[in-house]
Amino acid sequence: MTITLQADEPERKPLFRRVLQAFIDVRELTLIVLIAAIIIVMANVSPYFLSFSNFRAVAVGMAPTAVIVIGMAILLASGGFDLSVGSVMALSSTVVAMLLLAGLPIPVAVICGLLLGAVVGVVNGLLVTGLGINPLIATLGTMSIARGIALVLTEGFSVSSLPAAFGWIGKADLGGFPVIVIVTILLVVVFDLAVRHTRFFRQVYFIGANEKAAMLSGINVNRVRIIAYALTGVLAAFAGVLLASRLMSGTPTAGNGLELQVLAAAVIGGASLRGGEGTILGAFLGVVFVALINNTMTMLAVSIYWQMIVIGTVLVCAVALDMLIRSKRA
Repeated sequence: MTITLQADEPERKPLFRRVLQAFIDVRELTLIVLIAAIIIVMANVSPYFLSFSNFRAVAVGMAPTAVIVIGMAILLASGGFDLSVGSVMALSSTVVAMLLLAGLPIPVAVICGLLLGAVVGVVNGLLVTGLGINPLIATLGTMSIARGIALVLTEGFSVSSLPAAFGWIGKADLGGFPVIVIVTILLVVVFDLAVRHTRFFRQVYFIGANEKAAMLSGINVNRVRIIAYALTGVLAAFAGVLLASRLMSGTPTAGNGLELQVLAAAVIGGASLRGGEGTILGAFLGVVFVALINNTMTMLAVSIYWQMIVIGTVLVCAVALDMLIRSKRA
Protein backbone atom coordinates (compact mmCIF):
# COMPACT_ATOMS: atom_id res chain seq x y z
CA MET A 1 0.00 0.00 0.00
CA THR A 2 1.36 3.41 -0.97
CA ILE A 3 1.04 6.32 1.45
CA THR A 4 1.09 9.84 0.05
CA LEU A 5 1.53 13.07 1.95
CA GLN A 6 -1.33 15.53 1.93
CA ALA A 7 -0.61 18.91 0.35
CA ASP A 8 -1.09 20.73 3.65
CA GLU A 9 1.01 18.26 5.67
CA PRO A 10 4.58 19.60 5.99
CA GLU A 11 7.35 17.10 5.41
CA ARG A 12 9.34 16.66 8.60
CA LYS A 13 13.10 16.61 8.35
CA PRO A 14 15.01 13.72 9.92
CA LEU A 15 16.00 14.27 13.55
CA PHE A 16 19.71 14.44 12.71
CA ARG A 17 19.15 17.19 10.13
CA ARG A 18 16.99 19.17 12.53
CA VAL A 19 19.63 18.94 15.26
CA LEU A 20 22.36 19.92 12.78
CA GLN A 21 20.29 22.88 11.60
CA ALA A 22 19.81 24.00 15.21
CA PHE A 23 23.59 23.94 15.73
CA ILE A 24 24.11 26.03 12.59
CA ASP A 25 21.41 28.56 13.44
CA VAL A 26 22.29 28.93 17.13
CA ARG A 27 26.03 29.62 17.07
CA GLU A 28 26.19 29.93 20.86
CA LEU A 29 25.07 26.31 21.21
CA THR A 30 27.76 25.17 18.78
CA LEU A 31 30.45 27.05 20.69
CA ILE A 32 29.33 25.67 24.04
CA VAL A 33 29.65 22.13 22.65
CA LEU A 34 33.08 22.88 21.15
CA ILE A 35 34.31 24.47 24.38
CA ALA A 36 33.08 21.47 26.35
CA ALA A 37 34.85 19.13 23.89
CA ILE A 38 38.15 21.01 24.30
CA ILE A 39 37.85 20.83 28.10
CA ILE A 40 37.08 17.09 28.06
CA VAL A 41 39.94 16.27 25.68
CA MET A 42 42.52 18.44 27.46
CA ALA A 43 41.47 17.10 30.86
CA ASN A 44 42.65 13.70 29.67
CA VAL A 45 45.79 15.04 27.99
CA SER A 46 47.18 17.33 30.70
CA PRO A 47 46.70 16.98 34.46
CA TYR A 48 47.18 20.73 34.88
CA PHE A 49 44.43 21.87 32.49
CA LEU A 50 41.51 21.58 34.92
CA SER A 51 43.36 23.33 37.73
CA PHE A 52 41.88 26.51 39.18
CA SER A 53 45.12 28.38 38.56
CA ASN A 54 45.01 27.54 34.83
CA PHE A 55 41.37 28.62 34.42
CA ARG A 56 42.11 31.77 36.41
CA ALA A 57 45.05 32.61 34.15
CA VAL A 58 42.94 32.01 31.02
CA ALA A 59 40.06 34.15 32.32
CA VAL A 60 42.28 37.03 33.43
CA GLY A 61 44.28 36.94 30.20
CA MET A 62 41.22 37.04 27.94
CA ALA A 63 39.40 39.80 29.89
CA PRO A 64 40.67 42.77 27.79
CA THR A 65 39.88 40.91 24.56
CA ALA A 66 36.38 40.09 25.84
CA VAL A 67 35.75 43.77 26.59
CA ILE A 68 36.87 44.83 23.12
CA VAL A 69 34.86 42.14 21.33
CA ILE A 70 31.65 43.70 22.70
CA GLY A 71 32.25 46.80 20.59
CA MET A 72 33.48 44.79 17.61
CA ALA A 73 30.31 42.66 17.62
CA ILE A 74 28.16 45.79 17.60
CA LEU A 75 30.20 47.30 14.78
CA LEU A 76 30.02 44.13 12.71
CA ALA A 77 26.25 44.07 13.20
CA SER A 78 26.12 47.60 11.75
CA GLY A 79 28.13 46.56 8.71
CA GLY A 80 31.47 48.03 9.83
CA PHE A 81 34.56 46.98 11.77
CA ASP A 82 37.55 48.52 13.51
CA LEU A 83 41.17 47.47 13.07
CA SER A 84 42.49 50.11 15.47
CA VAL A 85 41.24 48.50 18.70
CA GLY A 86 44.60 46.99 19.68
CA SER A 87 46.41 50.28 19.13
CA VAL A 88 43.75 52.23 21.04
CA MET A 89 44.15 49.80 23.94
CA ALA A 90 47.91 50.38 23.95
CA LEU A 91 47.55 54.16 23.64
CA SER A 92 45.00 54.34 26.44
CA SER A 93 47.08 52.22 28.81
CA THR A 94 50.13 54.37 28.09
CA VAL A 95 48.35 57.71 28.51
CA VAL A 96 46.61 56.64 31.74
CA ALA A 97 49.95 55.44 33.15
CA MET A 98 51.67 58.72 32.25
CA LEU A 99 48.86 60.77 33.80
CA LEU A 100 49.08 58.75 37.00
CA LEU A 101 52.83 59.34 37.18
CA ALA A 102 52.14 63.04 36.66
CA GLY A 103 50.09 63.01 39.87
CA LEU A 104 46.51 62.98 38.59
CA PRO A 105 43.92 61.13 40.70
CA ILE A 106 43.09 57.63 39.45
CA PRO A 107 39.47 58.43 38.42
CA VAL A 108 40.58 61.50 36.45
CA ALA A 109 43.34 59.58 34.65
CA VAL A 110 40.94 56.74 33.78
CA ILE A 111 38.29 59.15 32.47
CA CYS A 112 40.91 60.87 30.31
CA GLY A 113 41.91 57.49 28.87
CA LEU A 114 38.29 56.63 28.07
CA LEU A 115 37.73 60.03 26.45
CA LEU A 116 40.81 59.43 24.30
CA GLY A 117 39.28 56.16 23.11
CA ALA A 118 36.01 57.94 22.36
CA VAL A 119 37.85 60.57 20.29
CA VAL A 120 39.57 57.91 18.19
CA GLY A 121 36.23 56.15 17.74
CA VAL A 122 34.48 59.34 16.64
CA VAL A 123 37.30 60.05 14.17
CA ASN A 124 36.84 56.55 12.74
CA GLY A 125 33.11 57.11 12.48
CA LEU A 126 33.51 60.48 10.74
CA LEU A 127 36.04 59.06 8.28
CA VAL A 128 33.64 56.25 7.36
CA THR A 129 30.35 58.17 7.34
CA GLY A 130 31.43 61.73 6.54
CA LEU A 131 34.18 61.14 4.00
CA GLY A 132 32.95 57.77 2.78
CA ILE A 133 36.30 56.05 3.37
CA ASN A 134 36.18 52.27 3.48
CA PRO A 135 36.32 51.04 7.13
CA LEU A 136 39.35 48.90 6.28
CA ILE A 137 41.40 51.91 5.13
CA ALA A 138 40.05 54.33 7.74
CA THR A 139 40.70 52.13 10.76
CA LEU A 140 43.99 50.85 9.34
CA GLY A 141 45.16 54.46 9.25
CA THR A 142 44.03 55.26 12.79
CA MET A 143 45.59 51.98 13.95
CA SER A 144 48.98 53.16 12.72
CA ILE A 145 48.48 56.69 14.11
CA ALA A 146 47.40 55.52 17.58
CA ARG A 147 50.27 53.04 17.81
CA GLY A 148 52.72 55.67 16.62
CA ILE A 149 51.55 58.20 19.22
CA ALA A 150 51.95 55.62 21.99
CA LEU A 151 55.49 54.84 20.85
CA VAL A 152 56.43 58.50 20.47
CA LEU A 153 55.14 59.37 23.96
CA THR A 154 57.15 56.58 25.59
CA GLU A 155 60.00 56.14 23.08
CA GLY A 156 59.04 52.48 23.02
CA PHE A 157 59.47 51.86 26.76
CA SER A 158 56.81 50.75 29.22
CA VAL A 159 55.59 53.24 31.82
CA SER A 160 55.80 51.61 35.25
CA SER A 161 55.94 52.49 38.98
CA LEU A 162 52.20 53.22 39.07
CA PRO A 163 50.28 53.85 42.34
CA ALA A 164 49.47 50.64 44.20
CA ALA A 165 45.77 51.54 44.42
CA PHE A 166 45.51 51.50 40.63
CA GLY A 167 46.19 47.75 40.63
CA TRP A 168 42.99 46.91 42.53
CA ILE A 169 40.76 46.22 39.52
CA GLY A 170 43.46 44.25 37.72
CA LYS A 171 44.88 42.22 40.61
CA ALA A 172 42.33 42.05 43.44
CA ASP A 173 39.87 39.22 44.15
CA LEU A 174 36.26 39.45 45.22
CA GLY A 175 34.81 36.32 46.80
CA GLY A 176 37.70 34.31 45.40
CA PHE A 177 37.21 35.55 41.82
CA PRO A 178 39.37 38.14 40.06
CA VAL A 179 37.73 41.58 39.94
CA ILE A 180 38.84 42.03 36.33
CA VAL A 181 36.88 38.90 35.33
CA ILE A 182 33.80 39.96 37.31
CA VAL A 183 33.81 43.39 35.62
CA THR A 184 34.19 41.78 32.19
CA ILE A 185 31.28 39.38 32.73
CA LEU A 186 29.07 42.22 33.99
CA LEU A 187 29.84 44.22 30.84
CA VAL A 188 29.01 41.22 28.64
CA VAL A 189 25.69 40.66 30.42
CA VAL A 190 24.70 44.35 30.35
CA PHE A 191 25.51 44.83 26.67
CA ASP A 192 23.96 41.52 25.65
CA LEU A 193 20.69 42.55 27.31
CA ALA A 194 20.95 46.04 25.81
CA VAL A 195 21.47 44.68 22.31
CA ARG A 196 18.47 42.38 22.64
CA HIS A 197 16.03 44.81 24.26
CA THR A 198 16.87 48.47 23.50
CA ARG A 199 15.75 50.48 20.51
CA PHE A 200 19.14 51.99 19.69
CA PHE A 201 20.95 48.69 19.35
CA ARG A 202 18.12 47.19 17.31
CA GLN A 203 18.74 50.06 14.89
CA VAL A 204 22.32 48.84 14.53
CA TYR A 205 21.04 45.51 13.21
CA PHE A 206 18.57 47.17 10.86
CA ILE A 207 21.39 49.25 9.36
CA GLY A 208 23.63 46.23 8.92
CA ALA A 209 20.87 44.16 7.34
CA ASN A 210 19.62 46.82 4.90
CA GLU A 211 21.04 50.34 5.07
CA LYS A 212 18.67 51.84 2.50
CA ALA A 213 15.59 50.40 4.21
CA ALA A 214 16.87 51.73 7.55
CA MET A 215 17.25 55.22 6.10
CA LEU A 216 13.74 55.10 4.59
CA SER A 217 12.33 54.06 7.97
CA GLY A 218 13.72 57.23 9.55
CA ILE A 219 16.89 55.92 11.20
CA ASN A 220 19.80 58.38 11.27
CA VAL A 221 22.31 55.90 9.87
CA ASN A 222 25.39 58.13 10.16
CA ARG A 223 24.69 59.09 13.76
CA VAL A 224 24.15 55.49 14.84
CA ARG A 225 27.36 54.37 13.15
CA ILE A 226 29.41 57.18 14.70
CA ILE A 227 28.09 56.26 18.15
CA ALA A 228 28.93 52.60 17.48
CA TYR A 229 32.51 53.52 16.55
CA ALA A 230 32.79 55.79 19.60
CA LEU A 231 31.53 53.00 21.86
CA THR A 232 34.07 50.59 20.38
CA GLY A 233 36.84 53.12 21.04
CA VAL A 234 35.72 53.57 24.66
CA LEU A 235 35.64 49.80 25.23
CA ALA A 236 39.10 49.40 23.67
CA ALA A 237 40.37 52.20 25.94
CA PHE A 238 38.79 50.54 28.97
CA ALA A 239 40.52 47.28 28.00
CA GLY A 240 43.75 49.28 28.05
CA VAL A 241 42.96 50.48 31.58
CA LEU A 242 42.32 46.89 32.70
CA LEU A 243 45.57 45.74 31.11
CA ALA A 244 47.58 48.57 32.69
CA SER A 245 46.04 47.78 36.08
CA ARG A 246 46.89 44.09 35.76
CA LEU A 247 50.47 44.67 34.59
CA MET A 248 50.90 47.85 36.65
CA SER A 249 52.42 49.52 33.61
CA GLY A 250 51.42 51.20 30.38
CA THR A 251 52.79 49.24 27.43
CA PRO A 252 52.91 50.96 24.01
CA THR A 253 53.48 47.64 22.22
CA ALA A 254 50.49 45.90 23.82
CA GLY A 255 47.75 44.55 21.57
CA ASN A 256 49.87 43.88 18.48
CA GLY A 257 47.72 41.63 16.30
CA LEU A 258 44.85 41.75 18.79
CA GLU A 259 42.42 42.95 16.13
CA LEU A 260 42.79 39.57 14.37
CA GLN A 261 41.83 37.66 17.51
CA VAL A 262 38.90 39.99 18.20
CA LEU A 263 37.58 39.67 14.65
CA ALA A 264 38.04 35.90 14.72
CA ALA A 265 36.18 35.62 18.03
CA ALA A 266 33.28 37.80 16.87
CA VAL A 267 32.87 35.93 13.56
CA ILE A 268 33.18 32.55 15.26
CA GLY A 269 30.48 33.74 17.66
CA GLY A 270 28.01 34.37 14.85
CA ALA A 271 28.76 37.91 13.66
CA SER A 272 28.95 38.48 9.91
CA LEU A 273 31.29 40.73 7.94
CA ARG A 274 28.23 41.71 5.87
CA GLY A 275 26.39 42.99 8.93
CA GLY A 276 23.01 42.44 10.51
CA GLU A 277 23.92 39.39 12.59
CA GLY A 278 25.62 38.34 15.79
CA THR A 279 25.19 38.58 19.56
CA ILE A 280 27.37 39.77 22.41
CA LEU A 281 27.07 36.38 24.11
CA GLY A 282 28.19 34.63 20.93
CA ALA A 283 31.17 36.96 20.55
CA PHE A 284 32.15 36.37 24.18
CA LEU A 285 31.96 32.60 23.70
CA GLY A 286 34.14 33.10 20.62
CA VAL A 287 36.75 34.78 22.83
CA VAL A 288 36.56 31.87 25.28
CA PHE A 289 36.98 29.41 22.39
CA VAL A 290 40.04 31.22 21.00
CA ALA A 291 41.55 31.59 24.49
CA LEU A 292 41.16 27.86 25.15
CA ILE A 293 42.78 27.04 21.80
CA ASN A 294 45.76 29.24 22.71
CA ASN A 295 45.92 27.71 26.19
CA THR A 296 45.75 24.21 24.74
CA MET A 297 48.60 24.87 22.32
CA THR A 298 50.67 26.42 25.11
CA MET A 299 50.20 23.36 27.31
CA LEU A 300 51.12 21.14 24.39
CA ALA A 301 54.31 23.21 23.93
CA VAL A 302 53.28 24.44 20.46
CA SER A 303 55.35 27.39 19.22
CA ILE A 304 53.77 30.85 19.51
CA TYR A 305 54.28 31.24 15.75
CA TRP A 306 52.13 28.20 15.06
CA GLN A 307 49.47 29.68 17.33
CA MET A 308 49.25 32.68 14.99
CA ILE A 309 48.80 30.32 12.03
CA VAL A 310 46.04 28.44 13.83
CA ILE A 311 44.12 31.61 14.76
CA GLY A 312 44.38 32.87 11.18
CA THR A 313 43.13 29.53 9.87
CA VAL A 314 40.22 29.56 12.33
CA LEU A 315 39.25 33.07 11.15
CA VAL A 316 39.30 32.06 7.47
CA CYS A 317 37.27 28.92 8.19
CA ALA A 318 34.73 30.90 10.24
CA VAL A 319 34.24 33.44 7.45
CA ALA A 320 33.99 30.67 4.86
CA LEU A 321 31.38 28.89 6.99
CA ASP A 322 29.42 32.13 7.36
CA MET A 323 29.42 32.66 3.58
CA LEU A 324 28.34 29.03 3.00
CA ILE A 325 25.45 29.34 5.47
CA ARG A 326 24.32 32.60 3.85
CA SER A 327 24.40 31.09 0.36
CA LYS A 328 22.37 28.08 1.56
CA ARG A 329 19.76 30.37 3.08
CA ALA A 330 19.59 32.43 -0.11
